[in-house]
Amino acid sequence: MMRCKNLLTEASTPLPLKFSEPAQVIKTPDFSWHKNNLSIFGFRMKKQLLSGLVAAAVLGTMALPASAQNVAIVNGKAVPKERVEALKQQVERSGRPVTPDIEGQIKEEVITREIFMQEAQKRGLEGSADYKSQMELARQTILIRELFADYQKNNPVTDAEIQAEYDKFAAANSGKEYKASHILVEKESDAKAIIASIKKGAKFEDIAKKQSKDPGSGAKGGDLDWANPSSYVGEFSEALVKLQKGKMTDTPVKSQFGYHIIRLDDVRQAELPKLEEVKPQVAQQLQQQKLAKFQEDLRTKAKVE
Repeated sequence: MMRCKNLLTEASTPLPLKFSEPAQVIKTPDFSWHKNNLSIFGFRMKKQLLSGLVAAAVLGTMALPASAQNVAIVNGKAVPKERVEALKQQVERSGRPVTPDIEGQIKEEVITREIFMQEAQKRGLEGSADYKSQMELARQTILIRELFADYQKNNPVTDAEIQAEYDKFAAANSGKEYKASHILVEKESDAKAIIASIKKGAKFEDIAKKQSKDPGSGAKGGDLDWANPSSYVGEFSEALVKLQKGKMTDTPVKSQFGYHIIRLDDVRQAELPKLEEVKPQVAQQLQQQKLAKFQEDLRTKAKVE
């Protein structure tokens, strides 16, 4: 509850991209391929049939290559191999390898889509308002994704930027780490009563489990594990570093969260990961920060009336 987020341990968590509906607008469809379930749609027609990727497949029908480049002929209509390649690229971008088995499933998926699309066209669904609306959303999604990809391609994270970010992290987290436990309560009177009870022989861990308002550490007997003092709010940090190993605060420590009874369990020199160990995570976070800044700048500059 009180800790600042760790730059390196949470670097793999994608930052939310600031858009009106970011998760829906820019998210690449996640296809889970299964041997016994070749169709993404489970052979059910849904109103949400046209994701951005499906739209790309539909648009691929505009220019059919020579028969040698076709993956199949469905009801006399050629199905170009480009559609298979498009889906393969989506799978590869997600970090999954395209094995011969997966490629075969992708081909079956492309053929199944063509069958469904032909039936939809036969029923005149391309002229429906719902179809046109979803095609427009798909067009926007693809174009926005291309914009972000183009920005990242032309604004790569440099080794110098990665080094600078790592140095900043190292400076903020070097020195000593403290293993602390605490009990958090709302009232000062309750905190004083707990301190008195512990001094008379009550067990710190038992009281933490029963009375602490911090559910995360309370369930573990108040244990906050190892952390740099800067990870905590100021009042907590100041009291913690003054304690001797094995000692507890004699008076409650007030913070924005309530009143703390703090115990210092151990102290050690901070063990930071080497740059080489965390370089991919740092690069990813910097890339996300750059992209978020790019989006924010565009939003700020836009004239919205």
